[in-house]
Amino acid sequence: MWYKGSHESLAKAVAWTNGSPGMILTVEPDSPIPPYEQVRAQLADAIGSGQLSAETRLPTVRQLAGDLGLAANTVARSYRELEAAGLIETRGRHGSYVASRDTGVRREAVRATRDFAAAMRRLGIGPDELVALLRQQLSGESGGAIEGAHP
Repeated sequence: MWYKGSHESLAKAVAWTNGSPGMILTVEPDSPIPPYEQVRAQLADAIGSGQLSAETRLPTVRQLAGDLGLAANTVARSYRELEAAGLIETRGRHGSYVASRDTGVRREAVRATRDFAAAMRRLGIGPDELVALLRQQLSGESGGAIEGAHP
């Protein structure tokens, strides 16, 4: 088991030990801070401090929600916000993991690639020609340069 649930007074606390000794999440139901934000902030702090290291697998949304006595949508919102901030990444059915430190760079590269592909489609450049042009640029060849393009 990745973590175990425990209940102290009205607060719900959960601890897990998958490479993270002493990692404890607590949700205070009487807090003015919404539960999703309590979970998000605690996970963000643990990631930022290194208590949760890169590639640490997080509990599933349903598991964590059940242990904390929260709705699955509440934990899912926390995870979505952490993912949007580049702190965690979801790998489909494989679960959610603490992101590598270079995730921001990768996200920027994916965005640039998507923009580049869209621009090539607008210009009528097909996938084969696009790949050939990219290979030329990456290899430093100047042959087949597009008029008006800068190396």
